[in-house]
Amino acid sequence: MLDTLEEIKRNLQEETKGISTLKGAEQLKIKYLGRNGGVNDLMKLIPTLPVEKRAAFGQQINALKIEITDIIEGLIKKFSSEAIPKVTSEIFDVTLPGKRPSLGKRHPLTQTIDDIKEAFARLGFDVAYGPEVELEYYNFEALNIPSDHPSRTDFDTFYIKDDILLRSQTSTVQIRIMEKQKPPIRIIAPGRVYRPDTVDARHSFMFHQVEGLLVDEGVSFADLKGVLNQFIKTYFGQNIQMRFRPSFFPFTEPSAEVDISCSLCGGKGCNVCSYSGWVEILGAGMVDPNVLKAVHYDGEKYTGFAFGMGVERITMLKYGICDIRLFYENDIRFLSQF
Repeated sequence: MLDTLEEIKRNLQEETKGISTLKGAEQLKIKYLGRNGGVNDLMKLIPTLPVEKRAAFGQQINALKIEITDIIEGLIKKFSSEAIPKVTSEIFDVTLPGKRPSLGKRHPLTQTIDDIKEAFARLGFDVAYGPEVELEYYNFEALNIPSDHPSRTDFDTFYIKDDILLRSQTSTVQIRIMEKQKPPIRIIAPGRVYRPDTVDARHSFMFHQVEGLLVDEGVSFADLKGVLNQFIKTYFGQNIQMRFRPSFFPFTEPSAEVDISCSLCGGKGCNVCSYSGWVEILGAGMVDPNVLKAVHYDGEKYTGFAFGMGVERITMLKYGICDIRLFYENDIRFLSQF
């Protein structure tokens, strides 16, 4: 009997050398441990033995069974782990719904600037750009802003050096254009501007402006009103009303602030318009003769108008956005709405 046990063990060791697949290991398990396997055949011999030998032979069979089980289960575990990646890669359920890739969108401020450029392009305006790091001359002196004006202090302007600063307005571009080009001039100048404002729901130290300039012979305030009225109705809709309020800017004379009827409440009054029915949208006026003189234009021959609007403010009014900080936080939940 002991010879038989040893022979089964040797046969198993020889056969395991030729096993290279999970299926082969499972067949080996059936051959040795199955109902009609070699181990069970040995168990059937126990009743035929003398009573005094049965217990010892049974223990030897159990020891052999444990050894065979360890060897075969080790093979099954080995080939199962190798087979899993292959099985996974072959699974492809064509009935599952597809995944739509997320598409990028233009930032709402970029959309507004593009809309403004398109509206003024229909009126014959070109687009011009200028540097954000600017000379003090272009930001103040050439725009007829006196040396003692409050806007020239450190509290209202980011100075880099004594005469170099981050521009606080895109009006600088109109001076650079007029220095290079003779009338007629008809441009808008979009871009970033910087002011040391405390960040809150309505203010930021960086925001966007669009400057407009038209200079030619015989340009009047009526032309300014006509251009702005056409733009406002194009951008906000035909039912929007516009009004001018007298104001003062050093670079325009006369000057005005322009209001539109609240686009959110239709002029009935809401918290956005402080229940007045009107919201300020831009500043404008006729180009001051001193500005024309700074670029060597003949003030007796040429006149012009200029205007400047905040891009964030226009976007907030159009879409009912109550906090300017939302534009800069890059929250995809906010940006994906536009």
